[in-house]
Amino acid sequence: MSDQPHPKRNRPPSMHDVARLAGVSQTTVSFVVNNVTSVAISQETRDRVWAAIHALGWRPNAMARSLRTRHSQTLGLISDEVVTSPYAVRMILGAQEAAWANRQMLLVVNTSGRSDIEQTALQFMLERRVEGLIYATMYHHEVTPPADLKLVSTVLVNCFVADRSLPAIIPDEVQGGYTATEALIRRGHRRIAFINEIIPMPALFGRLEGYRRALADYGLPVDPTLVRSCHSNARDAFTVTRELLEYTERPTAIFCFNDKMAMGAYDAIKRMGLRIPQDVAVVGFDNLELIAAQLYPPLTTVALPHYEMGRRAVELLQSLPAGESLPPIQHYIPCPLIERASI
Repeated sequence: MSDQPHPKRNRPPSMHDVARLAGVSQTTVSFVVNNVTSVAISQETRDRVWAAIHALGWRPNAMARSLRTRHSQTLGLISDEVVTSPYAVRMILGAQEAAWANRQMLLVVNTSGRSDIEQTALQFMLERRVEGLIYATMYHHEVTPPADLKLVSTVLVNCFVADRSLPAIIPDEVQGGYTATEALIRRGHRRIAFINEIIPMPALFGRLEGYRRALADYGLPVDPTLVRSCHSNARDAFTVTRELLEYTERPTAIFCFNDKMAMGAYDAIKRMGLRIPQDVAVVGFDNLELIAAQLYPPLTTVALPHYEMGRRAVELLQSLPAGESLPPIQHYIPCPLIERASI
């Protein structure tokens, strides 16, 4: 190794300093760092360069390298509340693990629904030349994302645009509603109530459609009196459940729009002196484990596939040839049944 002195410590080390300490050219340092194999560089020289890098604590300029190679090895994820949502953090985990498997980093920004933060985050990621972007939301609904989103390969997660002009990965709400209802039918239930959300959203329509399809496929009529709507909280679901159980011919099973409503249904069933699942079976939706796994008996529910959606989004971006855009396909991800003791 060269006997020349180390650079002064009042400035960060540079590639020039590495080259001088290793006794090679800056071009050779660049070839070693970027693992260029088309140029013959001896292992002894490579070892000397790496020794100089470690001795100086030099770090390659990732921004400059991305400008040169057009590969930043970075993906971006912009969300509204998905990072702080207890049952959606797994979306980040799925995306991060898929990115890291391909030696990519994931930049994550939570906007709290603020358009100014969203726009700033997008510009930040564009300036850093992210190779792809995930635009995600806390709950499944239609969005109007920033126009600049189209400047980079983008996939929407848990949301969609009205004209379906952007690729999206969304939960299969119809399949989820079907799966929940079918699980009850297969346990012998024929009078199955459905307590639905009252605020219009894709999940409301999709889960109701799944409920209806399952009944039809098994030759069971849809009884309008067994389909009720309320706000998705335990208090309102408690009231609706009591009303359902006061029918002369009460339902033997209840499918709830989400786990919070199932919690209210549990309370109503027990207050009326009935047992779960012996007298009334219950199925929820979301697999919010703070509720589902802690209720007694533990709640059978349908999981929203957040981990799978995050993983699939990254894999789609990774499959894209450089310079191309993803086709605007709407990818529906199945919602699995998590069976516990409530049916």
